[in-house]
Amino acid sequence: MSGGPTAGGPYRVPRQDNGWRAFALAVATHALLFVFLWGGINWQNTQPTAVEAEVWDLTTQQAAPPPPPAEEPEPEPRPAPPPPTPTPAPPPEKVEPPKVDPDIALKREKAKKEEEKRIAAEKEAKRKEKLEEERKLAEKKADEKKKREEEEKRVAEEKAEQQKKKEDEAKKKLAEKKAAEKKEADRLAKALRADTMQRITGAAGAGSGTAEKSTAPRLDSGYVAAITAKIKSNISYAGSQDVSGNPRAEFKITQLPTGEIISVRKIKSSGIPAYDAAVENAIAKSSPLPKKKDGTVERDINAAFNLKDLP
Repeated sequence: MSGGPTAGGPYRVPRQDNGWRAFALAVATHALLFVFLWGGINWQNTQPTAVEAEVWDLTTQQAAPPPPPAEEPEPEPRPAPPPPTPTPAPPPEKVEPPKVDPDIALKREKAKKEEEKRIAAEKEAKRKEKLEEERKLAEKKADEKKKREEEEKRVAEEKAEQQKKKEDEAKKKLAEKKAAEKKEADRLAKALRADTMQRITGAAGAGSGTAEKSTAPRLDSGYVAAITAKIKSNISYAGSQDVSGNPRAEFKITQLPTGEIISVRKIKSSGIPAYDAAVENAIAKSSPLPKKKDGTVERDINAAFNLKDLP
């Protein structure tokens, strides 16, 4: 056998062909060493078996001494046994793939497709659910914005309504004030007419039945100008002055010695009722009228006011 010892020749270590043979040789050597050790231990632990024998000798005689044991020749040293030739590892068994039943394979493929469909359906459902949540959130924000705008609009309308109420109340108070002033002017005018009628009636009863023309002294121009200026400052006319000519309104004013007006009578109309009323109200507001330099007043005085002469 190749690699073993030859007769009469020295021992040679067999050539290692590959790694598997070296590995198998090492395993075999260790196994053999283990067998020797195990055998030696068991041999030392084995106790010798005791043998009893009875000798029956009828005559007493001295036994001859046993011959000396012959010396055995020392055995020649044996050469170490060659290591066992490693057994090559068997080639790996060829594992054939298990045969698959076509029905089972079809069922598995079908189950796999159904599982993929289920996963895709779950993903689609989650996507739709997310889109629905985003839509609801957008609708909620839009509703909140709409409510906020409606609330702001309502507050603005309430403020506008309150402002309108204030303006209406102010207009109402102004109208009431004008009505009160007109009422007071009417009362003064009525009182003045009554006083005038009383004086006329008294004068007619005392005279011969004919009214004589009185010759009054010429009025001081500065005195008349002061009265006219004060009345003009109180005229409140909101109408247009874009008219033909220069409309003129004339009034006769009767006053007390203190300058307080007791009657106002329109002598000539300007042709514009609103302007006439504004001048008459201004005369009533101007009471008491300015006095002369000497502190006296004219009981009756005529005053004329042109529309286009207003400040």
